[in-house]
Amino acid sequence: MGPLQFPQVGFVVTTLTVSDERVFEFHNRRGTAEQYIKEGEYALKWTRLSCKSFGANEVRLQLHALAYNLANILRTLVLPASITDWSLSSLRDRMIKVGAKAIRHARSITLQLAEVAVPRELWAQMLATISDITAMAQAP
Repeated sequence: MGPLQFPQVGFVVTTLTVSDERVFEFHNRRGTAEQYIKEGEYALKWTRLSCKSFGANEVRLQLHALAYNLANILRTLVLPASITDWSLSSLRDRMIKVGAKAIRHARSITLQLAEVAVPRELWAQMLATISDITAMAQAP
């Protein structure tokens, strides 16, 4: 069964004065943006603005937007190819909300993470990528 057997019929009403192809391209990108917004709502709960004052809710929403942007930076620049399709909820649950034990030594602190969510090799790849990005940013 191919696409000709089940054609997709729809209508787009617009005041744009560009070609049909450009209108559909714009419309499709808009749908992608709405999916990102929905992902932020589910993963970060950024629509939960339960503070009593408008200013406090404003700050809360800005912090959620910052967390969303940082998560997307992590997803686009740092994640290995094998896990780039993880949703923000998966990233949050497997990388941030993970149990860890901090062991303090004389000059360092070691974090022991459970390997159930993210294997050691993936953490090593991500840390190496972050190190490379840092080195490139500091290069003259």
